[in-house]
Amino acid sequence: MKFLSDKTKQFLVLLIKILVVAFALYFIYHQLSNDKAVDFKVLLPLIGDPKNTGLIVLVLLLTFTNRFVEILKWQNLAAVVQKISLGESTKQVLSALTLGLFTPNGIGEYAAKVLYFDRKDAGQILFLNVICNGTQVIYGISFGALGALSLHFIYQITSDQIIGLIIGVLSLAILLIYLLRNVEIKGYSIRWLITEIRKIPYSIHRKNLFLSFLRYVALMHQYIFLYRLFGVELPYYELLCSISFIYLLASSLPSFQFLEFAIKGSIALYIFNLLGVNSWIVALVAALIWLLNIVIPVLIGSYFVLSFKLKK
Repeated sequence: MKFLSDKTKQFLVLLIKILVVAFALYFIYHQLSNDKAVDFKVLLPLIGDPKNTGLIVLVLLLTFTNRFVEILKWQNLAAVVQKISLGESTKQVLSALTLGLFTPNGIGEYAAKVLYFDRKDAGQILFLNVICNGTQVIYGISFGALGALSLHFIYQITSDQIIGLIIGVLSLAILLIYLLRNVEIKGYSIRWLITEIRKIPYSIHRKNLFLSFLRYVALMHQYIFLYRLFGVELPYYELLCSISFIYLLASSLPSFQFLEFAIKGSIALYIFNLLGVNSWIVALVAALIWLLNIVIPVLIGSYFVLSFKLKK
């Protein structure tokens, strides 16, 4: 005998969908209505100036590229379990983003994607999602560390002792990972993880790494072109290093996606103040990145959440 009737399940699923979308829309409305950084009186003249048309088009193109590449990444990785269309991948990615909006570090994204597949594949889907996000983390750490070192040598943002300590800690972490690769915790180990990763076809890994790099480049240049739009004339390399370092620091902190702009904005304020960039520009860029990369996709994702049907 079923614990819940089909009609009861349908009602509960509908209720959950409505609550998810309602919470997502509330968080967006609350943030936008209280965010003093998004001053349209400042934005409108910039948008209306023909000289800025090229930069605005580039920012919008990179906004689309950032999310579209993520959709391609998931379509590529999901093929390990089941081939899905571009439209299906779009639905899964955007609805997952909506659910992840108010969960710590976007954990809700993992659960949302699992719902689109058979229960027997749940573990594999979670694992593929870890790989999908893990490659972005690797690029973020690698380029963020290079950006931090470059900024240190150019601006001496901290002492040599602290830089040495950071390098020492990272080296120790890598050494510990190597030494503890065979240590098992409830049947899982680093060696097990590597074995599972190797089971995935090389062609899928290669495509995933390329798309992850492309997405990272698109995101970094969204920031760069927005800062250029607001008249920040720092040399390209220094601006790129600053943004990659800020992204690394912000990504290292536990947070909710609806607070992401505040975390990155506050860190960016500290770094860019050292470089002489006006604080209002830093706050406005952080808010616009959040609006373009989170708010707009979540609004689209809300439709997919409401139209979701639970697998039987």
